[in-house]
Amino acid sequence: MAASASPGTTTPTSGSNAPRARKSCSAMPTSIASGCSRPGDTRRPLMSEPTEDTVRAEVRAWLEANWSPDLGLVDWRNKLADSGWGVPHWPKKWYGRDLPEALVPVVDDEFRRIGAIGVAKAGIRTLAAATILAHGTDFHKEKYLRRILTGEDTWCQLFSEPGSGSDLAGAVTRADFKGNHWVINGQKVWTTSAHKAHWGLLLARANWDVAKHKGLAYFILDMKQPGVEVHPLRQMNGHASFNQVFFTDAIVEPEFLVSDVGDGWKVATTTLMHERRGADSLRSWATASDRKGRIYEEERAEIATTMEPYKWYPQRAGRVDLVLERAKATGKIKDPVVRQDIAKLLIMAKTAEWTARRARAAQELGRPQGPEGSLGKLVSSHVARAAARVHTHIDGANALLSGEDGTLGGVIAEILVSVPGGSIAGGTDEIQRNIISERVLGMPKEPSVDTNKPFRDVPRNIVSS
Repeated sequence: MAASASPGTTTPTSGSNAPRARKSCSAMPTSIASGCSRPGDTRRPLMSEPTEDTVRAEVRAWLEANWSPDLGLVDWRNKLADSGWGVPHWPKKWYGRDLPEALVPVVDDEFRRIGAIGVAKAGIRTLAAATILAHGTDFHKEKYLRRILTGEDTWCQLFSEPGSGSDLAGAVTRADFKGNHWVINGQKVWTTSAHKAHWGLLLARANWDVAKHKGLAYFILDMKQPGVEVHPLRQMNGHASFNQVFFTDAIVEPEFLVSDVGDGWKVATTTLMHERRGADSLRSWATASDRKGRIYEEERAEIATTMEPYKWYPQRAGRVDLVLERAKATGKIKDPVVRQDIAKLLIMAKTAEWTARRARAAQELGRPQGPEGSLGKLVSSHVARAAARVHTHIDGANALLSGEDGTLGGVIAEILVSVPGGSIAGGTDEIQRNIISERVLGMPKEPSVDTNKPFRDVPRNIVSS
């Protein structure tokens, strides 16, 4: 059992007898502790500030020397991790090149130009990586980041519970430190990809005698252990991406606690901010290439299996891209009322895109994640609902037909029953409005009666001892 502190050494967490891992390279091999470099690392220290031209020239030369469609997908992604070109804005110490965010599009352009596949970026794994980079120990980063980039590990997010969806801080899944490890008991729900996941990002209550936000702990949990039971949930659009997850004496070793006991809310906020930014109008969906070569075949297989739970997400976003095509095909483009609705939708979608680009530009300047993710997510759900209404105006009653009888093989019907999910996932629209009102507009917080009392004294609809 590995740990980030010296073997057999732990440091007590404030307010708890539970040990936590110390953030240090001291327990890593010598080659890692001295800068954490790795065999095969071809990166060189930058002698001057990188520019668009120098970065473009360097990544182009590297790709021309290393890219081949006959490579295996994992082998290629390991090359990307070693070189730093897969996530060039990450620290050099952890598979990146320390490039400014503003230069990442230059690297992406060169990958597209040559047809090269990038590291695994879709799904919850991107949230896991961002959270581990921000709050994890060297042990966490060494153990998980490479396999996140190669796509070898699948992740899920264990946040929502039957009795605390929007009120995430009201989680009652228990984390009790017994003997020399944590014991987890409770239930999570609406967990995407839990049925496929190797690891879960778990928010659980470790201290019941402090206020609800202060008693939470954040863990990395092994989803394949006997104490974890996963049950898929069938959705009204016919898919089963979500799951309910039951924990019965599931075990988490102390080094898999992320940050300290009591910091769970802070760590979870990092995860959520990245999730909400990913729900803005610049999000993209994994699509398989029809190019020939071993690596493309393996990528297609990955998309068809690992990414299967996400295949309906474009429909959840409203499919604005289909509106004009359908309006012309049905002749509804000649209807002035429908045409006006289409114009409103396209204007809203374009302004949402511009807002998202401003937020991305701020990130490229090095500014931390903030409430702009809530703005992007809220406007995206508005766009999706407006798109669903426009699709209904265009197709009329035919929009209700699913399967092969429906328009575009039932895609329009799938849009109508998928769009409501966008207003719930990642924090409801109401939660986003609260964040915007308090953190953007500076309005006072709404009254609360449970934030300053011990959580065990807070009335709730799920009773836990």
